[in-house]
Amino acid sequence: MNGPAAGDGTSADLRIGTSADPRIGVSADPRIGVSADPQIGVSADPRIGASGDPRRRASADLRIVVADDHGIVREGLGALLSAHAGFELVGTAATGAEAVRSAVTLRPDVLVMDIQMPDLGGIEATREIAKVAPEVAVLMLTMFDDDESVFAAMRAGARGYVLKGAAPDNVIRAITAVAAGEAIFGPGVARRALAYLSGPRPDQPAFPELTPREREVLDLIATGLGNAAIAHRLSLAPATVGNHITNIFAKLQVATRPEAIIRARSAGLGDS
Repeated sequence: MNGPAAGDGTSADLRIGTSADPRIGVSADPRIGVSADPQIGVSADPRIGASGDPRRRASADLRIVVADDHGIVREGLGALLSAHAGFELVGTAATGAEAVRSAVTLRPDVLVMDIQMPDLGGIEATREIAKVAPEVAVLMLTMFDDDESVFAAMRAGARGYVLKGAAPDNVIRAITAVAAGEAIFGPGVARRALAYLSGPRPDQPAFPELTPREREVLDLIATGLGNAAIAHRLSLAPATVGNHITNIFAKLQVATRPEAIIRARSAGLGDS
């Protein structure tokens, strides 16, 4: 890994004490499909080598799962963690849904998560983990350093946010910190968080968990437009509109279009 990404600066990391999220529940999202079988949907890793129930702690080592859609990142980060005394790599995941299953079946202390993940995005997966396995600390390790990604991850329940350009020692320190119940952010991210918390709060948009495009699609759904009309209005392919609607339903936890319309109109959407 290279040194800190440009613009991160050299200021100390921001650490904020956090408590465990008491929320519980199981998502209805069909993309996750949590199973009681610990062998389902969890990537095999020859470095794990544990027999029997993977949830049973055999030592005092921190148990870690790495979730990233790039195999080379999973291998590289896995090698770094396996070589560090006190860390035990117990699993890897290549999709967001696999990450949620790994959190439920393996019960790691820390799950290192990328934001851009197939099947279920890293932020959505983090939100689900906060519901179904709140004791698992999620550390975002990603290339995305924009404010929207940072604060969406924080709202979803991530306890830390570090850029992939960070030095290996900083990644190790971040994992240790979130496992201890702290929140830790890279210097550049910490500066933006402080500015956000100390500055005036902007008006909160309806459904902050949605992306701007998803909110735009939901607004058009609330006006009564069908998928084809929405695709024409936004100059999108119908399949893309369908994907947006699937994500909207999952995030709002609704199963039907009428439910989504009711939620949207109650929040003031659909008036345009």
